[in-house]
Amino acid sequence: DADGRVGFVGLGNMGSPMARNLLKGGHKVVAFDVNEASLGALAAAGASTASSPAAVAAQARHVVTMLPSNPHVRSVYLGTDGILSTAGEGSLLIDCSTCEPAVSQEVAEAASKKGAVMVDAPVSGGTIGAEQATLTFMVGGPAEGARVAEGLLNLMGKKVVHCGGAGMGQAAKLCNNLVLGISMAAVCEGHALAERLGLDQKALADILNTSSGRCWSSDTYNPCPGVMEGVPAARGYTGGFACDLMIKDLGLAAAAAQGSRPRLGLPMGGLALQLYSLMSAHGGGGKDFSGLYQFIVEAAEAEKRGGV
Repeated sequence: DADGRVGFVGLGNMGSPMARNLLKGGHKVVAFDVNEASLGALAAAGASTASSPAAVAAQARHVVTMLPSNPHVRSVYLGTDGILSTAGEGSLLIDCSTCEPAVSQEVAEAASKKGAVMVDAPVSGGTIGAEQATLTFMVGGPAEGARVAEGLLNLMGKKVVHCGGAGMGQAAKLCNNLVLGISMAAVCEGHALAERLGLDQKALADILNTSSGRCWSSDTYNPCPGVMEGVPAARGYTGGFACDLMIKDLGLAAAAAQGSRPRLGLPMGGLALQLYSLMSAHGGGGKDFSGLYQFIVEAAEAEKRGGV
């Protein structure tokens, strides 16, 4: 914005550090969140606060949002006290939430009727990426809007990819995480089989990572304890990307596929979603999604004891 003021709505585990990086980048930030503690913490870091999303948009022509999912995005943008009730001609609205592409397209269309431009810009990189400003943004929307948004996004991340029109940032995020969820499940099953057959896990990882089974889940984020340092598997599956968040993203991918015409089936995605949902139902929802390895091994052991 001309006076450096940027609005920010949604100060969760991702939004709070992202907003702090805008402050570090020299912008004045006016923020809103339903959690008063989060809002107070950002105010202590130098932000000003507003009483609603509408109040944020009334004070800033550029607004960033980071919200949990579909209903929150609709409410914050389209609700009675929503951003679009006050956003003026020429406002730039950047939604970094992960939601269905159709929701982003719905909000972008509503924004354009107000003379505002909305781009969807979901992220990859997790809470560490948010804190260190190393996020990747997948941007959907008009080229000029994406170009202007890039100036702000570069303060919160290290890579910005324009994926196409409205909703295409979301499409890219969901396709990527669909592949990630399935590939991680495959690597977990491979290591579980190795354990059962008595194969050394580091030997399997070495084979995977120099053979056709190689993927990010095996060579960068291996799910088997003792194989790699510095990954969630090395610290009891703490930190990283929570199982419940993978469930959310696979659910969004499934919903988007069901809503496409002609309808698309995602059988592998559906099976992966069932596996992570079982893990969550057994208390693993807050663990990193690579904890699926532990769940598979323990479920097999429980079945052997007659416990499942």
